[in-house]
Amino acid sequence: MLIKQLFSATGALALSLDGYTPRQPQIDMAVAVNDALKKRQQLVVEAGTGTGKTYAYLAPALQFKGKTVISTGSKALQEQLFHRDLPQLVKALKATKKVALLKGRANYLCTYRLSQHVAHVPTDDSDVMHQLAMVAKFASETQSGDLADCIGIEDDAKVLPYVSSTADNCLGKECPDFQHCYIRKARLDAMEADIVVINHHLFFADMAVKDSGFAELMPTADGYIFDEAHQLSEIASDYFGESISTKKLVDLINDLRAIYRSDLHDMLQLGKTLNKLETSVADLRLQFGLDGSRGDWREKLADKAICAALHRVISDLDFLYQVLKLCLDRSDKIEHPFERTLAFKGQLERVFDTAQTGFSYWYETTRRYLTVNITPLNVSAKFAQMMKDSGAGFIFTSATLSVDNQLDHFNASLGLKPANSMIVDSPFDYQQQALLCLPRYLPESHAANMPHAIIKLTLELIKSAKGRCFVLFTSYRMMHLVAEGLTTQLDYPVYMQGQMSKRIILEKFTRHGNAVLLGTASFWEGVDVRGSTLSCVIIDKLPFAAPDDPLLQAKMQDCQLQGKDPFAHIQLPQAVIALKQGVGRLIRDSKDKGVLVICDNRLVTRQYGQVFLKSLPPMRRTRSLALANQFLEQIN
Repeated sequence: MLIKQLFSATGALALSLDGYTPRQPQIDMAVAVNDALKKRQQLVVEAGTGTGKTYAYLAPALQFKGKTVISTGSKALQEQLFHRDLPQLVKALKATKKVALLKGRANYLCTYRLSQHVAHVPTDDSDVMHQLAMVAKFASETQSGDLADCIGIEDDAKVLPYVSSTADNCLGKECPDFQHCYIRKARLDAMEADIVVINHHLFFADMAVKDSGFAELMPTADGYIFDEAHQLSEIASDYFGESISTKKLVDLINDLRAIYRSDLHDMLQLGKTLNKLETSVADLRLQFGLDGSRGDWREKLADKAICAALHRVISDLDFLYQVLKLCLDRSDKIEHPFERTLAFKGQLERVFDTAQTGFSYWYETTRRYLTVNITPLNVSAKFAQMMKDSGAGFIFTSATLSVDNQLDHFNASLGLKPANSMIVDSPFDYQQQALLCLPRYLPESHAANMPHAIIKLTLELIKSAKGRCFVLFTSYRMMHLVAEGLTTQLDYPVYMQGQMSKRIILEKFTRHGNAVLLGTASFWEGVDVRGSTLSCVIIDKLPFAAPDDPLLQAKMQDCQLQGKDPFAHIQLPQAVIALKQGVGRLIRDSKDKGVLVICDNRLVTRQYGQVFLKSLPPMRRTRSLALANQFLEQIN
């Protein structure tokens, strides 16, 4: 059946989907996707909010004779595609294709690790104990083993490392539960399916595994479709590089402790060695101060105290390796952690070698862990080679790929040479539906009185909008300062990122109907609140990456060496795409109305402000806060 016919007023979609109306931008995109899949070419499509891009790529995939892998940026979109959009379309098109969902291994229940930790509870933390009981109940009922279906267990639940496996601690065919393994079942389903829904992290993890000569996790396909493609080059950098984290080392210690308690409790030397290593890992983390931070790893290697702490960890790891050698014939569970210990020792010794060019060496600390990253500055050559070798069709789409109506920045970041590129405008009537306010008389973005100015302005807007506001920040510091000022002066509930999981915050915000939500980076994208529940989005400042970010600094130096302007080629495009994501939270439907307020004078006072403004949807603009309040009062 012709793609155009499918999307027409008398086609299969119109006949089976309530409220479906043909949209030319959606038809144009679907035709282009169909062509690219058939001809196995590269296609890049920026599809504005409301285009219906999901159906525009799913329908051609369901008609395509080959196997298609669809990759998304977030688990939320992955679930939506598999559980909602694909079943609707399969029914509408009477398609006979087999569809599978495949996630990374951390998302699946590992029955072996669950039984190990139920038998010997790994901690006296009451949260973990309670969650272990919940997962054990879930284990007796589940078919898929997908932990997202376990009610009460959120993405950040403390129990997850104890009931899922990692590439490091998975026993593979040696596992007593191998025949019933949920990851294995999911992979076998994916092998047999015509359409497999994955996410970007899994795609690149798979590429990294193929590079190292191991069996792949994911089947090879004839066509690849990447939604939320604006995230790809950053995720690719993480996987084409190397990360050494003390979190993985702590996981190893916990796994060995469980074996010690169950099988080797008379081996006191092992217990003492694990305690000693745990202390030296904690000491290494403390060398970096209490708060989270990130910076240049080469600079830290000049610090004698840090080097000494690192050498102590390596020495204690070496001693653990010697002790484990003695245990090998005592328990067959020791062999795998023994190999991990040796691999860790090699990784930690490698962090002293920072001589390779074309890489950024940087570290990051959270409150508990240290990670050292070796990240390539450019992934385009490697990604381009992978596409060429695969011989498949590659489609890239997102609502935010262009900068100043050009796709050059995105194409260059991945080494793309698309046979076809398109920017498909949103069908929404932004002139009628939205107002962009750039308020006058604000302090400069870094001024000390800026938080006070944002609190004052936000209070006005919240009252006019009767709650119903998102306030998006570029830093946690500003979010907390504004939160303190707002909560004491508002009658509406204020939900702040970090108080509970993202999903629960969004549920509470939507259910209340008149609430205020404060968030940083993770709320700038992948959040879909439709209708009158959200009628105002306030953005504190232009989302330029922090200038002291070590990876950004390395990319800028590299750009300078090539004789290019780092601001124009790196900082500005990244910030424009991030801003477009935040702005995209406001109008999600043809009936939505709302006000967007950006509290940054640079949009008006700097020349580059025009690049941002030209990249945003065509809303009416004002500098008057009074007009913004008036617009909100009218729609509410």
